[in-house]
Amino acid sequence: MPSGIRDKVAILGMGCSKFGERWDCNAEDLIVEAYEECIADAGIETNQIDAAWFSTAIEDQHVGKSALPLATTLRLPYIPVTRVENYCASGTEAFRGAVYAVASGAADIALACGVEKLKDTGYGGLPQNMAGAVSAMTWANASAPGSFAQLATAYKTKHGVSDSDLKRAMAQVSVKSHENGAKNPKAHLQKVVDTDTVLNAPMIADPLGLYDCCGVSDGSAAAIVCSVEMAEKLGRKDMVTVKALQLAVSNGLEASHNSWDGSYFLTTRHAAKRAYAEAGIDNPREQVSMFECHDCFSVTELVTAEDLFISKEGEAWKDFLDGFYDADGGVPAQIDGGLKCFGHPIGASGLRMLYEMYTQLLGRAGDRQLSNPSIGLTHNLGGFPHQNVSSIAIVGLHGA
Repeated sequence: MPSGIRDKVAILGMGCSKFGERWDCNAEDLIVEAYEECIADAGIETNQIDAAWFSTAIEDQHVGKSALPLATTLRLPYIPVTRVENYCASGTEAFRGAVYAVASGAADIALACGVEKLKDTGYGGLPQNMAGAVSAMTWANASAPGSFAQLATAYKTKHGVSDSDLKRAMAQVSVKSHENGAKNPKAHLQKVVDTDTVLNAPMIADPLGLYDCCGVSDGSAAAIVCSVEMAEKLGRKDMVTVKALQLAVSNGLEASHNSWDGSYFLTTRHAAKRAYAEAGIDNPREQVSMFECHDCFSVTELVTAEDLFISKEGEAWKDFLDGFYDADGGVPAQIDGGLKCFGHPIGASGLRMLYEMYTQLLGRAGDRQLSNPSIGLTHNLGGFPHQNVSSIAIVGLHGA
């Protein structure tokens, strides 16, 4: 049986660019912005990095297909650099590669960096340029808002939630995230919205309105990881370590027949169970201090709270209305503003989520700082409800 990676790898440094409509920058500029903060935080030199992983999802739009853009932009010292892509979970996939390299002993210090430059593509949403069997199953006659609207309909039907109650709960998801994002200078959107504004916004795909959908942004984020022993040698005292990293990829079952009812994310449940076992967590509602999940749509966050086993099945909508996931609630969610306020530059999103968990754990979050968090969780979801990739990372203070 695999022993897992719990507490074998420390995060030595992290960095994150400002997210938004970065017309003044190309992808390489954003990489540099995130990396300069990351390397300064780590307190090392570039020539000390042994290997790197580079995440970007829609490479044809900006950086090309190889890992060369990261190596050349940062003048990495002729080390192995691997480009990874796994739908919207690409950022966490880069982090997973770097962490596994250190945990295995293949590298002493490794870099994970993700970037996406989407505003220049001309698309209002994400460019749809995929081909092959996956495209035929997920994209034909479908849109992201339409597919996730079906998730909302399936959820409320299965659990007997009224249309008005579900819309109010989804509105609270957005209101909460915008309130958090207003305190974050790196967020794309930094404006508080109220419930009436959300509920009366233009409809995109019933029951999802404008504020139920995340935006499109440019951005980059980076992490440098090493062994715990290396971090200690480098003088690091306050240490954030990786407790678990798990990935679950749909095998097509959800899209093939009706054993899946469309009201939840099967991959997230599989990844969550394995991640909690690896991290030694048996009661996530009590043990997880905070989390960032893939809130591409407000209903995604609502359903994911159940798939992460923090809310009971069929009751997350009540928890959101009760303020359980607010900044002062039981388990704060999207404390940095989430995809709702950062948008979703695909290759960067997973690392951006980890950046907030790391920042909070070290007490550096300023106006949005939580009181004494010890365990943070991030969740990425790539694809559609019926066929997707789900990745989960759990990080915490060393010894927690």
